[in-house]
Amino acid sequence: MNLIENIKEGLRSVQANLLRSVLTALIVAIGITSLVGMLTAIDGIEYSVNESLSSMGANTFDINSKTNRGFNQEGVTEKTYPQIRLNEAIRFINQYHVPATVSLSANLTRQAEVKHLSKKTNPNVFVQGVNEDYGVIKGLEIEKGRSFSKIEIEYGTQVAVIGFQVFEKLFKADEDPVGSEITFLGTKFRVIGLLTEKGQLAEDNFDNMVFVPIIKANQMAKGRGLWYELTVSVPDPTQMEYAMGEATGVMRSIRHDRVGQPDSFELEKSETLAENMASVTSGLRMGGYGVGFITLLGASIALMNIMLVSVTERTREVGIRKALGATPLRIRQQFVIEAIVVCLLGGIVGVILGILIGNVLSRAMNIEVFVVPWLWMFVGMVVCVFVGLISGYYPARKASKLDPIESLRFE
Repeated sequence: MNLIENIKEGLRSVQANLLRSVLTALIVAIGITSLVGMLTAIDGIEYSVNESLSSMGANTFDINSKTNRGFNQEGVTEKTYPQIRLNEAIRFINQYHVPATVSLSANLTRQAEVKHLSKKTNPNVFVQGVNEDYGVIKGLEIEKGRSFSKIEIEYGTQVAVIGFQVFEKLFKADEDPVGSEITFLGTKFRVIGLLTEKGQLAEDNFDNMVFVPIIKANQMAKGRGLWYELTVSVPDPTQMEYAMGEATGVMRSIRHDRVGQPDSFELEKSETLAENMASVTSGLRMGGYGVGFITLLGASIALMNIMLVSVTERTREVGIRKALGATPLRIRQQFVIEAIVVCLLGGIVGVILGILIGNVLSRAMNIEVFVVPWLWMFVGMVVCVFVGLISGYYPARKASKLDPIESLRFE
């Protein structure tokens, strides 16, 4: 009896004992469902969160003026460096050719009182000068109106985008602020956009901000040096180191930093959120492994028990096969292949159910993406073969050692 015949015999045995085979396959299917389902849900969560983190700056780095602390840890006076100027920041944007989005921002004031007709806000509104890409990198959405155009940024047009809290203080709930005039710091601005409410979980209180073109903010500073911040967003996280290296080279050239001298600016990688999320998903995935392992352990014990029963029931059949010349190796192959076939049938059902259940769990958590975990599908099938080998080997070994004469006498 060759290997192909053993496979056919295994399928015939599954068909002959259909109910028992189905129940056994279901036990395996439950284990694979728990493994693939949980890992599919985790992949969905991770994909969704990574998309959100990308809009929140997880794939970004900042370029700032170097903080002048005065003294280092040894008490030695540190060298002071001039702040990044507006023209240097604009030159960086024009000369930086790595595929990326670059935003420029500067805080004009944190104590503005914004007025519209007879209404006014508390004197605690943040006024931020930005370029046209700032909202894209920070994940800001426009509820009404539009964002800044490139022309408005370049010419410092007196237009503004307001946050939701500012809107609530100055306008009625059903009133459209777009086109209205607001006044702060002695200057009138035309409102062109209203931001969607971000809430208290945002990294900054964007709801209590007013955004103006960066050129206009520089003009309103009246010679006071603003703290300009460049934020570079890289679409491919694997290119972060390359992008940071190129940014360092471009900025050193613009700032005329000499070879061998330290940078006159600071680069800060925004990776804390991504690292924290990676730690959380790693823990969830380990939990998924644990649940799947325990369930599959129970399934393998149940399968081994059923295969032992099958060996006992088919003792006379084994005796006939041995009398006709079947070797112990072929007998072992027959029972191991039968166990693997049952496991694979259960595995296929388990993978399908796991994908469906995992995506249903993702949808229940308002994650719209549909995940097809090819890796976990492959892992699930490999696990099925492994479980079949482990569960079927001992019964197969027992069957191969049966004495053919005693087997033929078995009732």
